[in-house]
Amino acid sequence: MLDFHNHILPGIDDGAPDTEQSLILIRGLQELGFDRIHASPHIIADTHPNSPKTIEAARQKLSQAIEAQGMTLSIHAAAEYMLDDVFLSNLKAKQPLLRLGGDRVLVEFSYIQKPDHVESYSFEMQIQGYEPVLAHPERYGYYHRDFEYYEYLKGLGFEFQLNLLSLTPYYGRDVQKAAERLLKAGMYDFACTDMHHERHLEAMRAHFDKGKLQDLFDKYELKNDELLA
Repeated sequence: MLDFHNHILPGIDDGAPDTEQSLILIRGLQELGFDRIHASPHIIADTHPNSPKTIEAARQKLSQAIEAQGMTLSIHAAAEYMLDDVFLSNLKAKQPLLRLGGDRVLVEFSYIQKPDHVESYSFEMQIQGYEPVLAHPERYGYYHRDFEYYEYLKGLGFEFQLNLLSLTPYYGRDVQKAAERLLKAGMYDFACTDMHHERHLEAMRAHFDKGKLQDLFDKYELKNDELLA
C-alpha cells in the first residue's frame, strides 16, 4: 500500500523535526503495511513557505539517513498545497507543482474559513493539466451541515483523500461522522495517514493493523496504488 499524505520529511513543516523522528514514523508506517511512501510537506505561504528546493533537500537528507540504517525504502517527495491567493498567483504564473503521481496534486483548504472562489482553483489547475486531490475533506467543519457541497466539489473535479484517523474519534465526533458518511457514499478516492508525529502513529496502531487497513482499501476500492503506475 502507498501512503502519499504524511509529514515525515525532517525539519521543514509541523511534522518530523529531525531524521530520528522521521525514521520512527517510517518504521511505524511499514508496520501498518505501507511499503511505499510519498512525503507531502506543507506549502503554506505564511507558515511553511516551502519550495521544490527545500523539499528536495529534506528528501535527500532523509534518504541518506534511510540508507545509513541499511533500509531499502525509496522516498518520493510531493507537497500539500494550501489553496490561497499566493497559490493561485503562482499557478497562473505557470510555476510547476510537485505531483503525487501522474498529474495528481495534493491540496488543502483552511480549517478556519471556507475558501472563496474554489472554482478558480480547480479550473486553473485542470486547464494546466493537474488533477486536484483534496486532503481530508471531512475535517472542514464548515461543510458538515452542507453535505451537498461535497458533491459540488466532486463535480468541480476534486478527488477526495480520507485521513484514516478520521474514522476514529481522534479529530472529534463530528469529523468521524462526516468521514463515515463520505465513505459510505463512495466519495473517497484515496486514504492516507497524514502522519505528523508519534501521537498519530500510536493512534493508528490503536485502531488499525495491516489486515484491517487492507480490508478497508479493498472494500471501498481506494486507489492509492494507482499513483505508482
